Amino acid sequence: MHLPIRPRRNRQSPAIRDLVRETVLRPADFIYPLFIQEGEANTPIKAMPGCQRWCLRDLVTEAGEAHALGIPAVVLFPRIPDELKTPAAAECHNDDGLVPRAIRALKAAHPALAVITDVALDPYNSDGHDGLVSPDGRILNDETLAVLCQQALCHARAGADIVAPSDMMDGRVAALRSALDHEGHQAVSILSYAVKYASAYYGPFRGALDSAPKAGDKKTYQMDPANAREALREAALDEAEGADMLMVKPAGPYLDILAALRSTTTLPLAAYQVSGEYLMIKAGAAAGWLDEEKVMLESLLGIRRAGADMILTYFAKKAAALLL
Repeated sequence: MHLPIRPRRNRQSPAIRDLVRETVLRPADFIYPLFIQEGEANTPIKAMPGCQRWCLRDLVTEAGEAHALGIPAVVLFPRIPDELKTPAAAECHNDDGLVPRAIRALKAAHPALAVITDVALDPYNSDGHDGLVSPDGRILNDETLAVLCQQALCHARAGADIVAPSDMMDGRVAALRSALDHEGHQAVSILSYAVKYASAYYGPFRGALDSAPKAGDKKTYQMDPANAREALREAALDEAEGADMLMVKPAGPYLDILAALRSTTTLPLAAYQVSGEYLMIKAGAAAGWLDEEKVMLESLLGIRRAGADMILTYFAKKAAALLL
């Protein structure tokens, strides 16, 4: 049979497949999310097999092992004791709080590791929301911005390289940029959760931090999963307000959004492979229905192929070890 064009010629050996590969996955593409807690012990997270809440001593060790595998950055998520949670979320800007101490410990032990911090009130808010809550249950936008600025400044003073606002309040990137610059932290970057959907995939994460809303939901500030054009609007606003990097969350169910953003912005793009995505792979593998390593790497490659420059994933350490 005469076929002048045979695409299979480019697949006939590992060497040729390597030559024509369009997307490459590397440890340097990963950001490793780490949960932290007070005390001297670690706590396994039942809903996220293989993950745990780290005490600060072991956090430093775990981050160092990840960095040695080529992972350039970690992002911190604190489990705050209930007695420190208040409606005003004041613990979020305590310079001696859990997150600032973790930042200082990590930067002292691993100065070349980039430390990213989550900027939102839900771990500290007794209402469990990302913003302050009015007596009638409304999430207060402008009042929340002032607290987020205090939180970001607290993290910057401790040595954070990047702050990542995940709250989805309007105008928070501009407010944070202004506050950081005014206090002399012009070098601190903002990785904005520009496109964060009100997703059911977050369930295991909220259990890990005990940060679920006490009443209502997050649909008045996180995005409607049905909307795509709105994502472009949100990202454009954050870029105009001074974001240095943009994020899409979740990753896997929103690859179309990621690809659309890649064609409209020159900023670096992050995507968060969230706890529900992680758990589905782990559960499928535990049941014997999936090859965990192959599905894990394929899922991460798909996120990169859609346009992500960096991926937040709980698989970061395991994937990096396989890619070395």
